[in-house]
Amino acid sequence: MYRAIFPFIAVLPPLVYALVSLSCARRFFQSESVRDNRLKPRGTSLATGITILKPIKGMDAESYANFASFCCQDYHGDLQLLFAVASPDDPAISVIRQLINNYPGLDISLVINPAIHGPNYKVSNLINAFPQAKHGIIIVCDSDIRVTPDYLSSVSRHFSDPQVGLVTSLYRTSNVHGIATAIEATGFDGEMIPNVMVALQLEGLSFALGASMAVRREVLAAIGGFDALADYLADDYQLGNKVHRAGWRIALDDCFVESMVKKENIPAILARQLRWARTMRVSRPGGYLASGITLPFPAAFLAALLAPDPYTALAAILLLYSVRLSVSTIFSRKFVRDGLLPHWLWLIPLRDMLAFCTWALSFLGNRVEWRGSRFRLRPGGKIEELV
Repeated sequence: MYRAIFPFIAVLPPLVYALVSLSCARRFFQSESVRDNRLKPRGTSLATGITILKPIKGMDAESYANFASFCCQDYHGDLQLLFAVASPDDPAISVIRQLINNYPGLDISLVINPAIHGPNYKVSNLINAFPQAKHGIIIVCDSDIRVTPDYLSSVSRHFSDPQVGLVTSLYRTSNVHGIATAIEATGFDGEMIPNVMVALQLEGLSFALGASMAVRREVLAAIGGFDALADYLADDYQLGNKVHRAGWRIALDDCFVESMVKKENIPAILARQLRWARTMRVSRPGGYLASGITLPFPAAFLAALLAPDPYTALAAILLLYSVRLSVSTIFSRKFVRDGLLPHWLWLIPLRDMLAFCTWALSFLGNRVEWRGSRFRLRPGGKIEELV
């Protein structure tokens, strides 16, 4: 009789965590500040000058449309769009020049500078372009990100609070190209966004999400500028963490930005997942190790081992995944609104298995690949390039 209880105890941590993440998400998306932000008419944002820094290396999916989305903002403050490229042969340069020609009324500049300031080449691009930044709010946005017209007005409203030093945005992928990209995209509904919701409600944000980071110029200067990030792989985590430790508040904006993906195969997706996993492990070693108890796949496997018979094992696993799949679907349809679930719901168990594999493999090595280069991770998140 007692043995029949053990499988249900095994699945309890990820089951409870799923419900807690759902409660945290409801609290955030139904909070008074989020409702007020949505009810404010466009044009009521803080009309301060904003410089958008975009580090570029190569082409992404629909690069021109991604860049152009930042040129079509319903925003009444001064806006500068600053592209940073290392190589004069970068194929994205022609797209950027086309953008400059198509939007002659906007302040758009291109900086081509091969200077290297550390092993993080993305940060080197930011350092090279930053002297040309004109405004008091600096936004760093990845090259594969597309935004809606209310993006800047939504982000800038947070800076009316003088305690806010950085604003970061949630991101999603709504258009996938087959199973491989769907595996990665459903991870936003089932893992990334739930984890952010729990962190936000339980302890407040101490990190930033790299898809979109808006920071006050004086705050950036106080933490040592972009130079302080040049030796780290997770520059987004480090930027947010340094701002947090300097005593400023990090605000999370509910206006989603879109991560545009191109068709990839499963090995490429897994390599990127492993890079992220190892980066998180060295950045937050204690929290990352503890996150293993919230993973559904090992809990389901343990339930099968502990069960006295197949029927009890199946009951425990079905209980776990009835909650798991329901919560993921609610995230997808109600909060993230990416349209992925329930169509790709059958991928969640596979996604859970791969998530556990990358979590376990992250402890077995310190080497990662990023944009064609190989690096060794050091304690604390610093990297060195391998020749």
